[in-house]
Amino acid sequence: MSSPERGSCCLLWFRRDLRLTDNPALLAACRRYERVVPVYIDSSEEEGDSAPGAASRWWLHHALSALDESLRARASGLLVLRGPARQTLLDLCRDVAATAVYWNRLYDPDIVARDRHVQSRLAAAGVEVASFNASLLHEPGVIATGKGEPYRLFTPFWKACRAATAPALPEAAPDMLPAFVAGTHVDVLDLLPHRGWDAGFAQRWRPGEAGALRALSDFLACGLADYSVLRDYPVRSGTSRLSPYLHFGEIGPRQVLQACRAAPGGSGAEAFERQLYWREFAHHLLVHFPHTAREALDARFAAFPWRDDDGDLAAWQCGATGIPIVDAGMRELWQSGWMHNRVRMLVASVLTKSLLLPWQAGADWFRETLLDADLACNTLGWQWTAGCGADAAPYFRVFNPVLQGERFDADGDYVRQWLPELAALPAAYLHRPWEAPAAVLDEAGIVLGRDYPLPRVDLKFGRERALAAWVRFRAC
Repeated sequence: MSSPERGSCCLLWFRRDLRLTDNPALLAACRRYERVVPVYIDSSEEEGDSAPGAASRWWLHHALSALDESLRARASGLLVLRGPARQTLLDLCRDVAATAVYWNRLYDPDIVARDRHVQSRLAAAGVEVASFNASLLHEPGVIATGKGEPYRLFTPFWKACRAATAPALPEAAPDMLPAFVAGTHVDVLDLLPHRGWDAGFAQRWRPGEAGALRALSDFLACGLADYSVLRDYPVRSGTSRLSPYLHFGEIGPRQVLQACRAAPGGSGAEAFERQLYWREFAHHLLVHFPHTAREALDARFAAFPWRDDDGDLAAWQCGATGIPIVDAGMRELWQSGWMHNRVRMLVASVLTKSLLLPWQAGADWFRETLLDADLACNTLGWQWTAGCGADAAPYFRVFNPVLQGERFDADGDYVRQWLPELAALPAAYLHRPWEAPAAVLDEAGIVLGRDYPLPRVDLKFGRERALAAWVRFRAC
């Protein structure tokens, strides 16, 4: 390999690839250029539905701070700027005499369109541009049916991925970087909330590459082997909790895949690898069907008779539906910025089927409140539950949150953790407090409608209303 050209300079544009390990753009820039200027640009106005919500902005602040520390430990540093990406990059190229801009690709529709425009304008100005894949195991478009069409069902997609050429092995982080010390701090972006609703985040999360590696290590040691069994129980530590780190690129999917395949995980390892490819499937769909960020993949749903009820939506958002496991999930989301995946399905089913409110309203709330809010995964999950997307749940599948709660939170520990007002109820009534005898409620010191709300909807009625809407809809 030839040495970098003397005096050459490249901008390294960080986006959602906030790590040094297995970062293709970083490694390519360091091999070719004598000076590499790491830069992060807050251009959220250009990112549409992919712009980070309030919870994600909290994570981003701390992730950028951690990245800057890692860069400074290698004689570099992170330049933090705000403004339109195209003009900001052109101005910075002029200021530091850079002749190239390298970045890792993102696949969200608004960002793809923005990046094409940026690349065109940089090239017109004589700036070299190179982009790389750091966020997916396979480049979108590589995995296709025998007819060259995108998959709409997960299982054949999963099988095709496993039969395809294996992803390259992850590369180590460089020991040192070409010297460049930036003088700006992430505080200039004003990402942190001005109200203290985020207090619980720092108690549960450690953003940054080091935090990602610790989370992976903990999962491999304590969760992987039993993943296929314990992942459905929200009170158990049965999931990896890697989703925010993967979204912000503090760890790459190749790193996770390699580590899981090297660990003694058995059926748990295979089940978790399947989940990595479910994430891959979400991005595959969004690339091929970009309209699904706001519209159902099943075009018939443009005429679906969704209800418009601000009161029901607000009750769902704040965890006041009167259905304990749903309310526990929404309280967990608000206080921790995260929600267990089984509970995500339940709260989504109650919103879209029991309450018959549009999936977009739920996706918007998740985008604002989830630390791991990812446009592709959020879209796939909501459309799956609502029955209007790829590989969707059939219309007659309406999760019963009471039965689900009794199955996956039998002792009620999850509900008691997030709904302390119900903690004194015996487990037999914890998931259906409206059925508790008056004597049981009196002993627990609970008055329904005062201490905890009555259900916003009768679940049997909600199911019948949803099915009736489906029948009318399908007949049109």
